[in-house]
Amino acid sequence: MKLKGKVAVITGGTKGIGLGIAIEFVKEGASVVIGGRNPQTGEEGLSELLSLSGEAMYVPCDVGNLDSLQNIIDKTVEKFGKVDIYVSNAGINDPDKTAYLDISPDQYDQIMDVNLRGMFFGDQYAAREMVKQGTGGAIINMSSVNAYLALNSQMVYTTSKGGVQQLTKVQAVDLAPYGIKVNAIAPGPIDTELMRRVGSDKQLFDTVISRTPIGRIGTTSECGRLAVFLACEDSDFIMGQSIYNDGGRSFQAFPVPGYKTITDEDYDFLQQKREDQ
Repeated sequence: MKLKGKVAVITGGTKGIGLGIAIEFVKEGASVVIGGRNPQTGEEGLSELLSLSGEAMYVPCDVGNLDSLQNIIDKTVEKFGKVDIYVSNAGINDPDKTAYLDISPDQYDQIMDVNLRGMFFGDQYAAREMVKQGTGGAIINMSSVNAYLALNSQMVYTTSKGGVQQLTKVQAVDLAPYGIKVNAIAPGPIDTELMRRVGSDKQLFDTVISRTPIGRIGTTSECGRLAVFLACEDSDFIMGQSIYNDGGRSFQAFPVPGYKTITDEDYDFLQQKREDQ
């Protein structure tokens, strides 16, 4: 087991990519603390982790609130005695896809407070604990393929994710002397609740797949396996990197050569397959 004896904290860990990471961490022997704002989702995620015979705990956490971020670190140390791995996964986007000229300061602040400010200080609180422990650690930030690709319908979100990548680099430089490695995961289209909403629009889903060379969307488990790699000793010489877990989406500007528009039959099959999962 690659993470046996390690203690990990995952913000936004109650569903989607965060829960996918938590599941893979538990499989590799880590004790896992998942944070999230919705107690019902938190308890459901915790139940899934415990069903794997793992050690886990749910702590309510709003990453837009700095006291809440400090609390999840404190509760983790109280329960498990230390923090070895911190995954800053929680994030939000603009559900209204507000045009740039109409974005208000409040909308900007709401997204930045969660996606960048919350990451900045959540990572800091975790790093302070790791430095105090004196045994090093790993911090994994959640970026996005849209840190690189321009997505004007999510102006603040993409700006925040660009900031995540630079934050990851400077954190890696600053924390390296303490034996703390910092890297980021930049997912492309992943089978999450958000992607399912995208997938409900056949034309939009077709556009995404046509620009993803692997020809499919990724799974939360695939994000989790990458996180395991970045958390364990296998990646100890990797610092400050943003790894694109995207099936090639970040470098495919135009439809994949030879791609044909998805048929209604294939689309219905894919939709049914997701529902069955």
